[in-house]
Amino acid sequence: MRVTQSMLNSNMLRNLNTSYNSMSNLQEQIQSGRKFVRASDDPVAAIKGMGYRSDLNKITQFERNIGEVQTWVDTTDATFGEVGDAVNRLRELFVQAANDSNTADDRQKIGVEIGQIQEQIRDMANTQVAGKYIFSGTNTQKPLFAADETGNRVLNSEIIAPNGKVNMEVFDGITLDVNTPGYELFKSIDETLTKGLEAINSNDQSAISAMLGDGVGDPANPSNLSSIQSALLVTRAEVGAKQNRVDMMESRLSGLSINTTKQMSLNEDTDYAKAISDMTVAESIHSAALSVGAKIMQQTLVDFIR
Repeated sequence: MRVTQSMLNSNMLRNLNTSYNSMSNLQEQIQSGRKFVRASDDPVAAIKGMGYRSDLNKITQFERNIGEVQTWVDTTDATFGEVGDAVNRLRELFVQAANDSNTADDRQKIGVEIGQIQEQIRDMANTQVAGKYIFSGTNTQKPLFAADETGNRVLNSEIIAPNGKVNMEVFDGITLDVNTPGYELFKSIDETLTKGLEAINSNDQSAISAMLGDGVGDPANPSNLSSIQSALLVTRAEVGAKQNRVDMMESRLSGLSINTTKQMSLNEDTDYAKAISDMTVAESIHSAALSVGAKIMQQTLVDFIR
């Protein structure tokens, strides 16, 4: 086949154009920090990138959810800790009230403090997180204790699912119940204290002593201070186990976020050392192509006119 000057010129221009495109792509990679700027540059990598971004968005949402779960569980644990402190103080007061040396007037004064602690425990039972009552089961818009017709606070009769679970999704197909139903426990505490106040007001020393329990009582059906303390320990142990699971789930989400971000970076981010090296090679090739092209281009009449 006869190779003409026109063919040489066309090949040279085509190769120079290819060289320019290669340098342009490498320059875009270095300037943008990404292996491709348009999806058409690398469709496979672009589709993978969309998948990684979708995964990261879900992980971010799950991390927000787990943060809310953590708030519920931590608030629950702190509240039961405060209730435990209050019950310890109640035991001290009932021990003092049961003492033979106290008069009826002395017991009445002790009863005033017990009544205030009872009100404080009712406040704890109405603890809220982000405007939701955490001990009312699935009835999160209703307080556990509400005022009746006479203005006294009693257990809210409008609560119809006190043991219902409030669930939050923390991963695909994984949900955690964030609440610890406290209806039965707070009901037992309130009824026990009401009974104890009645014993104090009537100056019934034997009934006051019976309130202590002395380690006797059923945690599943607390009716004195000993059984209430046992029930609180059982409940706090359950909350502690839930906290451990939340911590593990949080750690898992954090690891997934790091791994997904790493994979997305490997898929999209520019390898600067390689890109700069490739750019140097491309520039050398382009310079050589220009030099060789200048030699094979035939001189024209214009060259002689100059």
